[in-house]
Amino acid sequence: MTEKIAITPATHTAPPAKFSHGVRKGNILQVAGQVGFLPHVDGQEPTSAGPTLREQTLQTLENVRSVLEAGGATWDDVMMLRVYLTDTTHFEEMNGIYNAYFEEQNLKEVPSARTTVYVGLPGGLLIEIDALAVLDPAV
Repeated sequence: MTEKIAITPATHTAPPAKFSHGVRKGNILQVAGQVGFLPHVDGQEPTSAGPTLREQTLQTLENVRSVLEAGGATWDDVMMLRVYLTDTTHFEEMNGIYNAYFEEQNLKEVPSARTTVYVGLPGGLLIEIDALAVLDPAV
């Protein structure tokens, strides 16, 4: 049986509870929900990329990408993204930011299937994104 490997990029703080930023088992990589915190600085509390949906969305996508890369994956390996928004009025704006971000990634195909749901998030956070990636079995 393949063991589970916890993934925590150097740019991320330790999670606030007993979970990992990502877990890889065989060729499956699950990225835990990421938010718009700037890269970790020793001795500092996590800091939001800014108050706007744009700032937080772009940073959140970069945080997902960093977990993917630390687990040996790329955006091309992602099968499913789940987007959690705090406000239904942010849907259209988030889609524009999301589409522009992925246009810049030079992907072979559309990034993945996606679900968007609405939730409450703490401390001024507006968005959270998680991902499921399936890597080439030879990797």
